[in-house]
Amino acid sequence: MQSTPTALLSPADQERRRALRTMKAVALGALVFMAIVFAVSFPLQERYPWVQWVRAAAEGGMVGALADWFAVTALFRHPLGLPIPHTAIIPRRKDEIGRSLGEFVETNFLSAPVVRGKLETTPMAARLGAWLAQPAHAERVSAEAATAATAVLNALSDDDVRDVIEDLAREHLIASDWGPSIGSWLDRVVDSGAHTGAVDLAADSIATWLAANQDAFSGLVSRRLPSWVPGVAQRLVDDTVYRQALSFVDAVRDDPQHPARAAIDRYLARLADNLQHDPATIGKLEDAKATLFDSPRVRSLAAEAWQTAKTGLLTALQDADSGLRRRAVQAVAEIGERLTTDASLQSRVDGWVTDAAVFVVDRYRHDIASIITETVERWDPAETTEKIELMVGRDLQYIRLNGTIVGALAGAVIFTVATLALG
Repeated sequence: MQSTPTALLSPADQERRRALRTMKAVALGALVFMAIVFAVSFPLQERYPWVQWVRAAAEGGMVGALADWFAVTALFRHPLGLPIPHTAIIPRRKDEIGRSLGEFVETNFLSAPVVRGKLETTPMAARLGAWLAQPAHAERVSAEAATAATAVLNALSDDDVRDVIEDLAREHLIASDWGPSIGSWLDRVVDSGAHTGAVDLAADSIATWLAANQDAFSGLVSRRLPSWVPGVAQRLVDDTVYRQALSFVDAVRDDPQHPARAAIDRYLARLADNLQHDPATIGKLEDAKATLFDSPRVRSLAAEAWQTAKTGLLTALQDADSGLRRRAVQAVAEIGERLTTDASLQSRVDGWVTDAAVFVVDRYRHDIASIITETVERWDPAETTEKIELMVGRDLQYIRLNGTIVGALAGAVIFTVATLALG
């Protein structure tokens, strides 16, 4: 099995590989040491009887070291490359290990009681509120939200949005009859007297225009008089008409009960009633609406509305000092402050999060756990073996080292018992 090049490993895996190689060298060194001790003690045991115990310990140590080396190696690969049965367990049973791991996580971790018990003891809302209340964090959340919103706006198709706006305008603005709604609104305006201010404004505007445009009355009436009427009489007629117009407008302005105001009220009331009940008036308004909002114009208005809104939003979202961004930061900080101080809100938020998490885990626990199974199944057997060996291989080398020591002790003990029992 070829190992992954060091340059492709993460810094943590590189450190694990160095530690694994170190422990392999230590375990191998213990085996070599026991072999040297055995080689030296074996020919000397006849001359020096006490060396028999050393030889027995070295012999037991070699046996323990080799047995544990075989056991550890068999987990990851075939020892010495020989296809011995029940070796290379991890690469051969990779998929089964992944399924077992997924089932273990699903059964013991992704269960509603476990999730609920953990979340109910965690003050999630209070912690979130304390984090959001800090200005730097509120700014960060707003910036991330602005980035996400900008990406969404840029991803939207202008043609699709324009079509949606056009369809909505036709369905809710153009397709429905305007007459009854406008008539009802105008009826309420007249009944409440809310139109009085508009009448006053109109009278003031007319009076201001008349005061500044007296010349506009020159010849307004006199040019329609017979040519034999003297010029003085013509000017007198024009001046009289101008003064009468001024006097009329001033009277309307000063007298809330002026007959002209009453006439306007009657006209508006009649118009409101016709807009609601007179088919002819309603039809005229609908014809005017259709002329105003013909198809090309509606599409153009929809495009202009979307482009204006999109440009404004993008500009505001990208400017950290814009009013929209500042209000967003302030809103996030206020939410954090409330989550920190409002106990009832904390309880509700914690309850919502807990219920949502339990619902998701209870319904999708198998799908969540299947991520582990499917991920392991996609792994290459050699890659899987290396990943697992890097995670646990260093600790497994201690088994080899312990096997060497325990084997040496066991060899010495067995030799002692045999010597005492058999002589």
